[in-house]
Amino acid sequence: MAFIVALGLLMAGICPSVTYWATADGQLGKHTAVQKDRDHEIQLDSVTLASINTDFAFSLYKKLALKNPNENVVFSPLSISSVLSLLSLGAKGKTLQEILEGLKFNLPETPEADIHQNFGHLLQMLIQPENQVQINAGNALFIDKHLQILTEFKEKARALYHTEAFTADFQRPREARKLINDYVRKQTQGKIKELVSDLHRNTSMALVNFLNFQGFWNVTFDPEDTFLGNFTLDRNRTVNVPMMKTEELTTNYFWDEEMQSTVLELNYIGNASFLFILPEKGRIQYVEDSLQPQSLRKWRKSLRPRLLDELSLPKFSLSQGYNLNDILPELGIKEVFSTQADLSGITGAKNIRVSRMIHQAALDVTETHTEADATTIARYNVQSAKIKPKIVKVDREFLYLILDPMSEIISVMGKVSNPLRN
Repeated sequence: MAFIVALGLLMAGICPSVTYWATADGQLGKHTAVQKDRDHEIQLDSVTLASINTDFAFSLYKKLALKNPNENVVFSPLSISSVLSLLSLGAKGKTLQEILEGLKFNLPETPEADIHQNFGHLLQMLIQPENQVQINAGNALFIDKHLQILTEFKEKARALYHTEAFTADFQRPREARKLINDYVRKQTQGKIKELVSDLHRNTSMALVNFLNFQGFWNVTFDPEDTFLGNFTLDRNRTVNVPMMKTEELTTNYFWDEEMQSTVLELNYIGNASFLFILPEKGRIQYVEDSLQPQSLRKWRKSLRPRLLDELSLPKFSLSQGYNLNDILPELGIKEVFSTQADLSGITGAKNIRVSRMIHQAALDVTETHTEADATTIARYNVQSAKIKPKIVKVDREFLYLILDPMSEIISVMGKVSNPLRN
């Protein structure tokens, strides 16, 4: 099975970038003399960062699901949180405080410099190629030709948050729009064709954040086994959807009695996994309302290898766009969108604010043949393990998480309500 996800995020009116620093050899840190002690410290901080990331992801998911009832949801909490963290490096005063608290950081306990250092370490770790999991992530800063970004800000953006800078003429919106869309289309391998539909002439900067993930799962789904099956939408409605099927599969499984949900983990070839949360009929709202960082910790700790006689799940292709101007204020991030915004750390000017923040995500899950050794990793044919035959059918609304198993950072999250609705 192949899995592809592409995400794009646009900030117009202002372009965030980064602020921290890098050593001459490009490695992140404060003092090279104590670098030997930093790896252990960063590793400990990554656990906290993962919990904070999960808290932000679940909080944002609840807002998106509430504003889009009965709709599919797909977004990247990692993409959004990293670009907001990047933006905070140019923010000051209340604007800075709102952004970091909206990201669920406890400012008295977490120094701002540590936030950026750990984000930089995390992003560097995730984009390293491993086996067939490929993650391409970064930011692009499109700057009006009459504007000058502070040199220190620009350098730190490139060093820590992988930010490229381009010159654009926003007085010619059509040409600027084409420049941005062509860049996003290339970075997402054509998955997102038009992130920007219009630009105002008073736009001075635009920040584009992209995340492109492609991986092959250990599970082999033969296209010849795909069949049309029922997917339940509600009590009175079902739709026929292409269902992929595999048999005699051993994978991580957990039955959450409290949430009345099946939790299933499918691994990629490499360092990534896909977590399905499949509530019993009528329980999806309860699960959504109950999501907390400890929910993910419980699921991860409770997952155990289980032999499934049969697993079937839908093929689906999702694409959603969100105007985060309408959503982030509900998480306390307000001032950055107002005339009171203080983003003077970017250009030195105080009359810059975020006029638009658009997030677009596209996700494809299909069946493709993988190498034979991937199949042997996933399949388990010892008959003595078949104590209780188990069949799992993902044939109703479910939540999903794509995460790094080591750090437990959630790259992508969402819900499938109708696999036929793109």
